[in-house]
Amino acid sequence: MNELENGIFPAVCSLDCPDTCGLLVHKKDGKIVKIEGDPEHPVTRGAICNKVRNMAQRVHHPDRLTTPLRRVGRKGEGAFEPISWDEAIAEIAGKFCSLSEEYGPESILPYSFYGNMGVLSVEGMDRRFFNALGASRLEQTICNAAGSAGWKYTMGFSGGTSPEDIVNAELIIVWGGNIVSTNMHQVVLAEQARKKGAKIVVIDVHKNRTAQWADWFLPLYPGTDAALALGIMHILFRDGLTDADFLKTYTVGHEELRQQAEKYTPAAVAAITGIPVEDIEKLGTLYGKAAVSYIHIGNGLQHHDNGGMAVRSIACLPALTGQWLKPGGGAIKGNGGYAAMNSRALERPDLRPNPRARSINMNRIGEALEMTEQPIKALFVYCSNPLVVTPDAERVQRGFAREDLFTVVHDLFLTDTAKYADIVLPATSTFENTDLYSSYWHHYIQLQEPVLKAPGECKSNVELFSLLGKAMGFDEEAFGQSEEDMIREALDYPRNPYLNGVTLERLKAERHVKLDMTPKARYLDNLPTPSGKIELYSRAMENAGLPPLPTYTPLTEGFDGIRRPGREDKYPLMFISPPNHNFLNSTFANVGKHQTLEKRPTLQIHPVDAAVRGIADGDEVKVYNDRGAIEIWASVTDRMLPGTVISQGLWWEGKDRPQRSNVLTPSRLSDMGKGATFFSATVEVEVR
Repeated sequence: MNELENGIFPAVCSLDCPDTCGLLVHKKDGKIVKIEGDPEHPVTRGAICNKVRNMAQRVHHPDRLTTPLRRVGRKGEGAFEPISWDEAIAEIAGKFCSLSEEYGPESILPYSFYGNMGVLSVEGMDRRFFNALGASRLEQTICNAAGSAGWKYTMGFSGGTSPEDIVNAELIIVWGGNIVSTNMHQVVLAEQARKKGAKIVVIDVHKNRTAQWADWFLPLYPGTDAALALGIMHILFRDGLTDADFLKTYTVGHEELRQQAEKYTPAAVAAITGIPVEDIEKLGTLYGKAAVSYIHIGNGLQHHDNGGMAVRSIACLPALTGQWLKPGGGAIKGNGGYAAMNSRALERPDLRPNPRARSINMNRIGEALEMTEQPIKALFVYCSNPLVVTPDAERVQRGFAREDLFTVVHDLFLTDTAKYADIVLPATSTFENTDLYSSYWHHYIQLQEPVLKAPGECKSNVELFSLLGKAMGFDEEAFGQSEEDMIREALDYPRNPYLNGVTLERLKAERHVKLDMTPKARYLDNLPTPSGKIELYSRAMENAGLPPLPTYTPLTEGFDGIRRPGREDKYPLMFISPPNHNFLNSTFANVGKHQTLEKRPTLQIHPVDAAVRGIADGDEVKVYNDRGAIEIWASVTDRMLPGTVISQGLWWEGKDRPQRSNVLTPSRLSDMGKGATFFSATVEVEVR
């Protein structure tokens, strides 16, 4: 398909988004002229977001890297000279060999995430290379680790309600997720349910696009979600709205949970969350009396010190009213577990000479780069832009600025991170690769084959790490496999019955193939928890030193459950930095169309908080704490409770001002899962 200059070609959206849309790419003279949704995709059905609709501006961007580069100036200046691929590979391989000999292979660290969701791009040849090298491991916990841990303690695996069943729900609660901007097809399905009479409730710290779309919006203080969940439990137990038969058959610990919920009265929960008592009563009764209720658990609420427990607490709610037995009832934190593939075949951990190699948490890369004992001497960054996306970003930048740190970046653009690299390698876009895609929401596997020729000398992750593996003299068979060979191995995984019938041949013929969902019919009979049941009381958590029952724990930084920060505090405002509508993390932040749509980075501040600081709408403001400062524009609004400020979107560093919001966020880890705590930050704001 990439050889054809003109036509319409099937493709897959590679963005880190639940929807994983089927696409149709229109080409003229070898360039994309239009991208639209594939109407034949069973779930996404031709609808796509504005980000993907304008993807051609990113793929054909004039700043796209097309040749390897070597740094010639100071780190951060962005001064580079072109070199050949042979030179780049030889320099990287030589440096890695010398560092391994002098400091050991664990002095080398890969840093990556899911900038491209293709299985081969981020869980294939790259993992083989760093395994064979013996490099340090990266704990990839920046996104959903806390919530996934909380969900797993309760339910045992990564899976929940099937998306198509949501249309049967009578009550839909979107809790901590801006799905209008981040999961648009969930909105489409919810709208179908609403036309049949369903009520849509949004619980969030911010009246975002999803909250504006809802029938009822409940704003609460950041990090208080577990308290609200326990308040709902209190009402369910108190008013006899629980399903006794379901609790007896499918759960453990419901009597202990009943006792735990007694102290979370609506009055106590109102004092913690900021939600009025009457609204808590109304919500609890609404949930308890709904025939079929569904909860969408978003990413936002887990990015707190107590984020894992927040998700665990919410995950207990469907069991109390027996929702898991009802089509469309239950909840979703993520459905990725259904599509689990043969990771051992893909990643080849058997190649690793040091199975007990150390692990570095990606949220703490700033601290890790300051280590003097067993220091990190080399970084290889791909599918990520850590100087923008990681917490405590000024500290991270200081680490990347080390002259003794050899850094390689593989990307489409000279990002904020790439400016600190010694070698920059040009990457292909998803439309120039062969790759395999699953969804962490719907149940379809999809195949992407190249629809464009790679510009210049751009190479895919598979090709890049294959070249490096061969240059280092690693296992010839492992680094000589084709993409198709790797896809076949990934899908050959009898341990996952949901993959039954999904083959490369079917994907080539059909483009999207549904998982075999028949095992889901009886999954409640043997959940992969220690008890085989939904664990309202978790012995595993108790053994890990965690509270075995849902509980509310105040944040380390910010509201402590009794007193909110006030003007007498050094940093009295809770700072939240959720996604905006037109970027996806830092992707698209350098594309003119998307910048124009978002206009400029702003700080949403409540009129009460703005008045006491003399801030007017449109003022340039400085937002700061001990970690750093940014300079953006004020938007005075009552879309959140007083004491909370919101800055949406991860903007790249401005030409004349600091505007990366993650210079303000902490690198502390969450209560479980070693997740990020982006939203447990406090700041002060003043007119610039």
